[in-house]
Amino acid sequence: MAVTLTIMDQFINLVTEMSPYLLLGFLLAGLMHAFLPGAIYSKYLAQPNMRSVVLAALFGIPLPLCSCGVLPTAMSLRREGASKGATVSFLIATPQTGVDSIIATYSVLGLPFAIIRPIAALVTAMFGGKMVNMIEGKEGAGKAGGTNGAAQGAACGDGCCGGHGKERTTFAGKIIEALRYAYIDMMESVGKWLVAGLLVAGLITVFVPDACFEAFKGNSLASMLLVLCISVPMYLCATGSIPIAAALMMKGLTPGAALVLLMAGPACSVASVLVVSKVMGRRTLMAYLFSIVAGAVAFGLAADYLLPGAWFVPRLAAHCACGEDGGGSLFASGCAILLFALLVNAWILRIFTRKRETAPSRDDAPAATNNTSYSTMKQTFIINGMTCNHCRMSAEKAILSVKGVTSATVDLGSKKAEVEGEFSAEEVCKAVEDTGFTCSAL
Repeated sequence: MAVTLTIMDQFINLVTEMSPYLLLGFLLAGLMHAFLPGAIYSKYLAQPNMRSVVLAALFGIPLPLCSCGVLPTAMSLRREGASKGATVSFLIATPQTGVDSIIATYSVLGLPFAIIRPIAALVTAMFGGKMVNMIEGKEGAGKAGGTNGAAQGAACGDGCCGGHGKERTTFAGKIIEALRYAYIDMMESVGKWLVAGLLVAGLITVFVPDACFEAFKGNSLASMLLVLCISVPMYLCATGSIPIAAALMMKGLTPGAALVLLMAGPACSVASVLVVSKVMGRRTLMAYLFSIVAGAVAFGLAADYLLPGAWFVPRLAAHCACGEDGGGSLFASGCAILLFALLVNAWILRIFTRKRETAPSRDDAPAATNNTSYSTMKQTFIINGMTCNHCRMSAEKAILSVKGVTSATVDLGSKKAEVEGEFSAEEVCKAVEDTGFTCSAL
């Protein structure tokens, strides 16, 4: 019982410390989503040159896309005409940061980490994109207009890359869309990973002995290799990795190793490895992985050996050392309660939406059995690989870009897509698979 209370104390302290910054970060992310047209993210990325690589990294750093949500977005950019180098640059930079995670990094780890993290993401992304351009040459160039021209542009521009739907044309409408995206959609996408990260941090604080990392003291490279072995294959979102890094540092892990976790954890995952290999080839995959690992280790070593250690004391540890309660002011406590309420609201909405969308309809038409015929029909598809709302929106818009499709609804919970119109099921599956998922018709 006492152990459980200790874990909960750590969890509450972290939530209270992070919640004001998380709420602000989510709001800024929502404003970006509503007010920035998505077309700008593909317009300047077609040529296999350094300019497109740098622009892709700069576009990606502030975007609030998680490790899974960035995959369909990047594949959509590639389909629209972005070069391989620019796509890889976007893939590396985007999941490591985000305006919400940068602010949350400051709240827990302090200003130096919040500054170094996006700089490391930018440099690593530029290095990876340049490597891919050198390896692929002209073969990595994008095609003007993408594979389906304007239709593909619509598939990405209105939702997955920071754009907004056409129905939100007024200023008030965009504000509503920003708030909905920030405090409903992002809560659904990031919330479970954030809570998981906070719980893992609490478990580390309570159960990992203080002497656990004694063997790695004075050997930064060994501690970084340990973190790479843990973080590369597992899923970590940019925000959820922050409390884990803070907890490991409080147990004695070096700041450089914590920075490796913040960089490599969100940027590398089994899903991203499989998608990059499938869509862009093994040579691009090798350059992608090498640039992330080499960049993370290089910046980690720089943090440990070139910068003052006093810069990298987690703010939560400083609070604890001073006898403070982890930022338990009235304002911070109110923000923590509001954050909890928004997470619960997003969870309830997701359950009710899933039940409504998976309920059978009495007037459903029988699914077509001929996958290559063009006939008016309503057909169900199974889409695997989606893990968040960004994935769902990308799959839905990829289907809508197929010739003859008049409506498409994708349910994240059941992994089913209901598609209507005069279309070829093979073309629907191809459009979905080009986004990085797997698709099969029922």
